[in-house]
Formats: sequence, structure tokens, C-alpha cells
Amino acid sequence: MALKNKLWHLKQIRLFADLPADTLERLDRAAGMKAVKRHQPIYLPGDLGDAVYLLKSGRVKISRLSPEGKELTLAILDPGEIFGEVDALQGALRDEVAEALEDTVLCIVPRSEFEALLQRTPGLALRLTKLIGLRLRRIESRVEDLVFRDVPTRLAHLLLDLARDLGVEDQRGLLLRARFSHRDLANLIGSTRETVSLTLGEFRREGLVETEGRQIVIRNREGLARLAGQGG
Repeated sequence: MALKNKLWHLKQIRLFADLPADTLERLDRAAGMKAVKRHQPIYLPGDLGDAVYLLKSGRVKISRLSPEGKELTLAILDPGEIFGEVDALQGALRDEVAEALEDTVLCIVPRSEFEALLQRTPGLALRLTKLIGLRLRRIESRVEDLVFRDVPTRLAHLLLDLARDLGVEDQRGLLLRARFSHRDLANLIGSTRETVSLTLGEFRREGLVETEGRQIVIRNREGLARLAGQGG
């Protein structure tokens, strides 16, 4: 039963969903497990990229620090996602911070085993390439937001992205399953907590969103889309 449970968890990693049982069993034997407490780092800039991480539970923030120490959040990951693979495949030093946003459980795959898995499974390598490409496009879009758009437009664009990935319908609108502090949102759009708080207040007054603590409900997707320059 314990093996079945481990294999079930591995199959929840979206990239591995179609792998055969014997491949998952080998991966299970090679991988280690690690629990990380909320707000603790998983890796830091300068750490050797010698492993790939599979997120089994919790949430992880991937961010980059400027020379002045300012943080830009690149991604917030939910269970079922993989991260740290690019540096691991290159054998490079990390240039990003991975931090547990809440109590998190990780499956850690050594670089050598992950490389062997890709060699044995060409279809997996293709899916990984597409995943990396998608992430790069999202980062490029975020950088474009920072350069060309004001804070309300960037925040509207971010909320629509979060709604697409994390939104569930409820009686009030589209509820984001994950909770975000104003600082989390500010780091995601390259702004300040104070500016995000003021902008969210304006969004509430306009009936675009509803907030309670760290919970956000999208009340008017069409209005946010118009503000984000996506039509509507």
C-alpha cells in the first residue's frame, strides 16, 4: 500500500502522468522526500543545480533578486508542478530563489536519474521542452508588463492569469484557490505593497474584485480584461 501511495503521488506530477508503472517505480526508488516549513528556502542563488524538484503539497515561490536586493517573483507553483530542472540539466549554479510559501512536501530527483529518465523516455523530453517554453513566454510577458504597463494594468493582467490557473466558480464570482498577500502580488508585478493595496481598493470600489484578508474573488472578469487591454 505504501508503494501504491508513492506511485499515486508521482502520477500527480503533471509531467509524469502518462509514464508506465515500472518507470515510476524506478523514479520512486531514486528520489528522496523532503518537508520544508513555510517561508524556508529550498535553494538560493549560487547553489549547485544538482537535482530536480517535484511539488507534492504546499506552494513554492520562484523569484529573482536584483543587485539592489529587490525581489521579482517569477512564478508561484502549486502541487503537481516541477521546478529547478533547467539548472539541473545544465549543471549550472542557481540564479533564483525557491521558497516555500506554506508547509511543503517535495520529491527530489537527482540530476543523473532525471537525465537518464529523459533519455529513456523521448516523449517526456518533448513535454519538458514545451513546459520550459511556456514558462519562458510567461516570464517574457511579465517583463513586458513591467516595462510598458502601469500598475493597475499589470495587476489586472496578473489577476486574470491567476484566475485562469487557480480560479473556481462560487456564488460571488471566480475565487482564487490560493491566498496571496499584497506583498506577494506586489512582487509578482514589480510594484510595492502600498501601491497594490491602493489599487486593489480601487478595484473593489469599481466592483472588479472582492477581497477578505488574503482571499480574492474576481467579480467582473470582463472589466478586468478591458483594463488589462485584452478586450471584453
